[in-house]
Amino acid sequence: MSGTLKKNTSDTCDTFCYDEEIINRVQPEIEKVEGVELIFKALSDATRMKIAYALTLEKELCVCDVANIIGSTTATASHHLRLLRNMKLAKYRKEGKLVFYSLADDHVHQLVSVALLHSKEG
Repeated sequence: MSGTLKKNTSDTCDTFCYDEEIINRVQPEIEKVEGVELIFKALSDATRMKIAYALTLEKELCVCDVANIIGSTTATASHHLRLLRNMKLAKYRKEGKLVFYSLADDHVHQLVSVALLHSKEG
């Protein structure tokens, strides 16, 4: 039988304990985050994040503009935009043969902007 040595780390508790009052207060609230991870999953793709960021810089963009901005085909851009739309992160409008996308609302704009600011912090 071989044993595994556990490294001493300063980022974990040395003893197991918990505050029952805090647990009882916070645990029922945890269910509120259900589904929120899908927003972050959609934005965790580098291409979709670039598109979302581009849409914070411009109020709306044509699919062709998005494709050129990210250096892809219009089919690829459309695929990513459709996913953002399906996740309610973007919306679109059609004008003749052109399709224009924008962020769904100011919350999405804030989410992308805050994530960018956070990533730039040292």
